[in-house]
Amino acid sequence: MIHFTTVSNQTELKGILSLQAKNLPTNISTEEAKEQGFVTVKHDLELLSAMNQPYPHIIAKKNDVVVGYALVMLPTFGNAIPVLRPMFEKIDTLHFKNKPLKATNYFVMGQVCVDKTCRRQGVFSGLYQQMKEEMSGPFDCIITEVATRNIRSMNAHRHIGFEVIHIYTVAEEEWAIVTWDWEN
Repeated sequence: MIHFTTVSNQTELKGILSLQAKNLPTNISTEEAKEQGFVTVKHDLELLSAMNQPYPHIIAKKNDVVVGYALVMLPTFGNAIPVLRPMFEKIDTLHFKNKPLKATNYFVMGQVCVDKTCRRQGVFSGLYQQMKEEMSGPFDCIITEVATRNIRSMNAHRHIGFEVIHIYTVAEEEWAIVTWDWEN
């Protein structure tokens, strides 16, 4: 049985890092990345732990093992991960529903990943539903970006209700900035 919760200890943070490592492009084939998706950022325990405060990351666990995660990343971490800096810079220039994004109370979903053995079992949507439950009180919406070549992730985000609000290219990678307005 898979259950959804928030990170409460270092063992769970290490579980996130272990699952992340299995899904980095350097650790999977090009074909697997194309078919199954991939994660881009490699976090370290110190940063992941800092990002876990004051709003903890969302995890899916099966038999006490982390089998999925969705990271909570406040805008204050915008400079902490170089590959994400352009996204935060773009967010400051974008509008959503005729309102500047920087004027909304948003957070960024810093990365989402589901273990291969648990895909197509509702874990992705379960992570986002738990995130909405935990975060919709203090925040208006969630923003993230997805590499457009990561078709599996693009489709999964659309299925949840994310809308593409901007597409841009950095270092030969095309990114879609997407948002999920809690009201929709």
